[in-house]
Amino acid sequence: MIFVTVGTHEQPFNRLIKKVDELKRDGVIQEDVIMQTGFSTYEPKYCEWSKLIPYQQMIKNVEDARIVITHGGPASFIMPLQIGKMPIVVPRQRKFDEHVNDHQVEFARNVAERMGNITLVEDIEDLKSIIENYDCVKYNINNSMKSNNTNFCKKINKIVYEIFKEKD
Repeated sequence: MIFVTVGTHEQPFNRLIKKVDELKRDGVIQEDVIMQTGFSTYEPKYCEWSKLIPYQQMIKNVEDARIVITHGGPASFIMPLQIGKMPIVVPRQRKFDEHVNDHQVEFARNVAERMGNITLVEDIEDLKSIIENYDCVKYNINNSMKSNNTNFCKKINKIVYEIFKEKD
């Protein structure tokens, strides 16, 4: 299942909702799609959808989803990360009247560059290939991530080793 959420911002995010609906219509997406469409005015014809979904159901949808696609609101893509999902993030853009400025684009770019744990899609036409290749994209992201905990433990071990080595 694919779960799509656009949050609760009052401006429509028809660009994302319509694109996913088209990908389902065209058979690019074979699995079920559940969408939380918020204040979007486009009504999907090929996907299950609700304007708003209770938070506990959102969590369940994220847990059950193979792919989670979100807008660039931090809460919407951090929650899937906390559940262990690698979200596809499509930030709202000012030029499409989806938000008042491009803070979602800037924030998502920074997270993608610094953390490397989301797949950023700025050009909606790239969404098709990202979905088609999601398992490879996810695998590459997982393999490129480095644990800060592991690095920290290695450094502590080295320090402790050096301390005891000096006392010998």
